[in-house]
Amino acid sequence: MGIMKRIIVQDQIFDLFPGFYRGIVVVEDLVNHPSYKRIRKLLKKEIDRRHEAPVANDPRLTAWDDAHRRFGSDPDQYFPSIRSLLNRIAANPALPFINAAVALFNYISLKYCIPCGGDDVRAVEGDLVLGLSDGTEKFTALGTDETTSPEPGEVIYFDSTAKNVMCRRWNWRNGDHTKIQPDTKFMVINLDCLPPTQRETTDAARDELAELLTTHCNARVKTAALHSGCRTLPLPLA
Repeated sequence: MGIMKRIIVQDQIFDLFPGFYRGIVVVEDLVNHPSYKRIRKLLKKEIDRRHEAPVANDPRLTAWDDAHRRFGSDPDQYFPSIRSLLNRIAANPALPFINAAVALFNYISLKYCIPCGGDDVRAVEGDLVLGLSDGTEKFTALGTDETTSPEPGEVIYFDSTAKNVMCRRWNWRNGDHTKIQPDTKFMVINLDCLPPTQRETTDAARDELAELLTTHCNARVKTAALHSGCRTLPLPLA
């Protein structure tokens, strides 16, 4: 695995959001199918269940809207990922099948109404950090080649050494550099929650995702969590 990395949530995040809780699935090997009928059916069933559900005033979504406003982002312009996902399937009850891992965490995100995303650890030089931007970091959005910088004070998920941003505005848009691909073997998947979502709900979502990855992708997984009482974890997990 090379030099030991860490997953870190900076203190400033807990200063702003003391109830924040992150479930973590670390995958150290898997068969990341580019297409898989059983997972397609699983995801489609959840899309069909969720696509007509009202989302406007769901407190699990408004919590993320409020969080974005608190660090200076406009959630009506830069949708938090879970609201964006639900809006997308409300307009068209379908999602592209990128690969098995991405399809499975989209399924879990929809089922539990929790922002969920993953990154290829091979493309990360330093620690994987959730914190506040100083404005010098670099971001290339998924599927593009244009590089920009986040705003100072913006919540970002970034590589502490290369200063590449893996996700801007906490959970608005993923970076291209660490995208999960069919040949990805070592990844970290994050499931984030703020009150009123309970830690137990996030743990249940995390554990179901770990089981699905094991069952359908022959993955070797370990699970953990970051919260105010545990702000740093080693990679790979002990």
